[in-house]
Order: sequence, then C-alpha cells, then structure tokens
Amino acid sequence: MSDMIAEVISIGDELASGERLDTNSQWLSQRLGELGVVVRYHTTVVDDLEANIEVFRQAVRRADIVVATGGLGPTADDLTREALAGMLGVPLELDAASLEQIRALFAHRKRDMPERNVVQAMFPLGSRAIPNAHGTAPGIEVTVPPPAGRPSRVFALPGVPAEMKEMWQAGVVPRLIEQGAGRQMIRHRRIKCFGVGESDLEQMLPDLIRRGRVPSVGITVSAATITLRITAGGCTPEECLAATAPTEATIHQCLGTLVFGYGDDELEHAVVRLLAEGGETLATVEWGTAGLVAQWLGDVAAADAVFRGGLTVGSAEAVGRLFPTVERTIKQHGEISGEVTAALASACRQQFDADYGLAVGKFPVFDAQTSDPPLYYFALASADGVMVRSSPFAAHPAILKARAGKQALNLLRLRLLQGGSDTLGGRA
Repeated sequence: MSDMIAEVISIGDELASGERLDTNSQWLSQRLGELGVVVRYHTTVVDDLEANIEVFRQAVRRADIVVATGGLGPTADDLTREALAGMLGVPLELDAASLEQIRALFAHRKRDMPERNVVQAMFPLGSRAIPNAHGTAPGIEVTVPPPAGRPSRVFALPGVPAEMKEMWQAGVVPRLIEQGAGRQMIRHRRIKCFGVGESDLEQMLPDLIRRGRVPSVGITVSAATITLRITAGGCTPEECLAATAPTEATIHQCLGTLVFGYGDDELEHAVVRLLAEGGETLATVEWGTAGLVAQWLGDVAAADAVFRGGLTVGSAEAVGRLFPTVERTIKQHGEISGEVTAALASACRQQFDADYGLAVGKFPVFDAQTSDPPLYYFALASADGVMVRSSPFAAHPAILKARAGKQALNLLRLRLLQGGSDTLGGRA
C-alpha cells in the first residue's frame, strides 16, 4: 500500500451538531482507499474561523493529503478560504478566470450575479482553483511546506455531493496520481457471520485480529450480525483479492457455518439463495417480531420465487381467528411456549402450502434487572417435523427484535445447509 496518509475534514454547523449526516467523508475515504491512500483521520468542525484554522493546522502536520468539504459558498458563515489563508499566513487574492466562470454560470441561468458571490473567486495567495463546472464554488488546492519532512497538499471542495464528486474525479484524482497515488490500491473483503457473540467469535480465530497484521482483520457488530473486514493492498483488484484469500480461508476453516455471506449480504439473502437452489418455498408467521422477518425477505430481489407470504399476529385472539387448532394449544400451554410456536409454524406451512413454515412466538416482558431472563421461542416446520428453539429474552432492547428475527432465519439457514439433520442444539 502507499505510505501516504490522508485526513478528511467536514465543515459545517449542521454536520458537527448531527442535524445532517456526513456522507461526503465516507465517500471520499472509499475513493482515497481505491488510490492506495490510507485515511487515518476524520475531522468535523463548526463554522468558526479560529476553529477552522486550527483544524487545518493540525491536519497538515499529520497528513500528506487533506481533503475538506464545505464552507466555499458566498455567505458569511462560509469560511474555508479565509481559514486556509489564515493557516498559511497569506492574503486572499481575486482570480479573474474563476470570477468570469461564476459570472458566466449566472448568465446561463438568466440571473444577475449578486455582488456577494465575488468572494467565491477569492483564493489564498499561492493556491490554485479547482474548476466547478456546475456550481458557483470553485475548489481550492494548495501545497503547505512543513518545517521538516515532505509537504502536505490540501484540497478544499464544495459540500454539495454532486459537485464534490465531479470535481474530485476531474480536478483532484489526476493531481494525486501525479503525487504517486494510484500505484497501489486498498480493497476490503467483508465476511458476514451470525450465531455467537463478538468476543466468542474472536477467540475462535487464531490471532487474526492482532494489530499490525498484514492483511489486517477488523471486527464490527450490528444488531447481532458480526462483520469481519479483511483489508489488503495491491496493484490491482485481483492482487488485493489474492492477498486476502489465505486469511479468508482461515476464517472459513475456523468458523464454518457461522459464516453466511459477504459484502452487503444479510441472513435473508443467504436463506433466499439456499431455498432457490433447492427449489423450495417458505412462509412465516410472527408474533414477537411483528412482521420483521417477512419484511426482510420481501426486500430481497429474488424472493418472489421462494417466499409464499407472511402473517403477523398480535394477540391470542388473532391467532385463534387464523388458526383454531393453535388456539387450543394456547389454552393448554400458554401463549409463550415452544408448543404454541411449533403449532404456529406447522399451521403457517399448511396455510401457504409451503415447504417450510417459520414462526417467531410471543415475546415475554423485558426486564433488564432479572438474573434469570425468560425465554422466547421460534420454530421451523417441514415435512420431516418441527424444530423448536428457545433463547433468553436478554439483550439491549434496541436489538432484541432484530436478533430474534435473525435467529429464526438462521435456524432455517442451518437446516437447509445440513439437509435436515437436527444437530443444532436446543437453543440458538
């Protein structure tokens, strides 16, 4: 990988306050990675001149490439050009070519240019303009010589994503390639896992998460889904992929069926693929998850061929109206029970004439203080019978519903992988 280090700066009160999501930094970091440039820092700063000057001072001390977005408009709170001039200790000067381009843009739109827009043609002495073909805010490029070592190059772009992306490709990438970027690239391989906790999964891997390892392996968790991210460098995408292959093989060897997909895959994608491969169909009935599993399945593009439909129930009365036989099971075993969940799975399968019926039972009352949390149940019905699983109703409330839905889908996934052998244990 390139030894160039980058920092991405986002400027604006609305970003620092959280009122608006900063998607520019994500996009720019991905593009820099494609050029083999390692992004080590993300900074977000408010529309304050002194704060902006300090942020740029820090950035040029620690990064070879600094890319900033925002603050290039014509209003009083657009301070990027002044901040760069203040950081450099130089005045702003008018660039006649940029002013003419701004005037031409207003004329093309059949509008008079307000006098205030002249400020958008002001640049720190020694900088160069980055043309903006479709907006009134040219970008700024300036090289900052450090007290010692190599210089830092700063690129300031508008915050409007469409303009920023176009200017990045046309005005920034060629300059970075001149500087040596692009000779190598960085690629990430994301492996999706489900079925154990983050710390348990890490213990199953032989020193793969160690800092400084090449290729590196990162681990993140979102709603009980674990993502392992392998990062490697190379001259081509194929070379990067080849560099990740041995680590990926080790992950598969260590984790087995805990791995369910790659990239943007979710469990529903894995389930739909497996059902399609076997020419089989599925129907769902949900009590605790309130239709979440059906929604996930319905969002998969190829689901129409395998997903017969889903039912959502919110009370025992609703269950009785749909499935009178299940109502009798509720009276005998109670609403929250493996027997009721199994009966729901079987009744749903029959109702939709599907190969599989997947059910999520009613949830118990959540109590974060209890040392012995109650169980909830999910079940899978097929021509071979019904598999019932239980799990403690204990996790952060924000992920309980999603985790339960994923446990149900994972029960089906493992059943499809194992061809019906019941080796999954009593709890998921």
